[in-house]
Amino acid sequence: MNITFYISGHGFGHASRSIELIRALLERQPDVRILVKTQAPKWLFDAAGLPRVEYEFLETDVGMTQTDSLTMDVADTARRAADFHRDFDRRAEREAAALRSRGVELVLGDIPPLAHAAAARAALPSIAIGNFTWDWIYEAYLTTFEREAPTVIPQIRDAYRLATRALRLPMHGGFATIATVVDIPIVARRSTRPREETRALLKIPPDRPLVLASFGAYGVNVMFEDIAHREALTVIAPPAALAPPLRYQDLVAAADVVITKPGYGIVSECIANRTPMLYTSRGVFAEYDVFVAEMPRYLRCRFLPQDDLRLGRWRHHIDALLAQGDPPERPQINGAEVAAAMILGQA
Repeated sequence: MNITFYISGHGFGHASRSIELIRALLERQPDVRILVKTQAPKWLFDAAGLPRVEYEFLETDVGMTQTDSLTMDVADTARRAADFHRDFDRRAEREAAALRSRGVELVLGDIPPLAHAAAARAALPSIAIGNFTWDWIYEAYLTTFEREAPTVIPQIRDAYRLATRALRLPMHGGFATIATVVDIPIVARRSTRPREETRALLKIPPDRPLVLASFGAYGVNVMFEDIAHREALTVIAPPAALAPPLRYQDLVAAADVVITKPGYGIVSECIANRTPMLYTSRGVFAEYDVFVAEMPRYLRCRFLPQDDLRLGRWRHHIDALLAQGDPPERPQINGAEVAAAMILGQA
């Protein structure tokens, strides 16, 4: 099967879970051919070591403008969205021509509306995969979008309406205009390396809690080394701590606590690797409220105010988190395998 996979470049979460889905597709059907189109960095896909996967840099959607992992610029997001969608039809026609020229049989999207607009123009089936849709995210800023980009949300809804179906992940929102929606389990990167081995490779001392500071593609201005010294912690913050043979999920599994802002990638990986999470606020973002409501079912977690994060007042939050009991539910985390089976039966 010949597949083109459009992936949002917003943060790393879309790319990381898409890589797990691609891996499952290749394991199930080794001769499948996949072209990835995304703004997410190529090194993420190179590091995954996936055979028969091509990469093409493409602006697939706008996502959100962020100055760091905790601060979003809504006005700039709306302006960029207006620019992107002003020639959305031309972009979709260009992509449709590319799909036809490659002999593509199926289009996947996590979760750019462009994927489905292009597939429909090329008379191809398309599957949306994700835990939210961009119209749902942007609706939280309706006043700004009505002023700066009044046609964008309706255009996104119309594009999603063209999807053949959606595979919807847990902790979700949106999907109102996609006619057929199928719920699947969590897709997450899972470590296969014993945590003691990872800690030995990192030369982690045994007498202090190991904290993974995970703030994704955008980072955060926090003095981790100073906080580690003052709070009697060992703090690691990728990418400095990440080197072969270790993978990111190995760091998650080895940590006593992850400190982060809630996003699908890190939340799913903490659940999959059973690592407690201290989470901070991230401004107005509809997905955040869903995570705050749903995470305690699956994950030991505790809120960390931004002031405490930035000033390094961590230790009492960590101690309280580690004293919590296990979460009440243990969800299925085989979403990549479930989705791959569904996708390969599509075309």
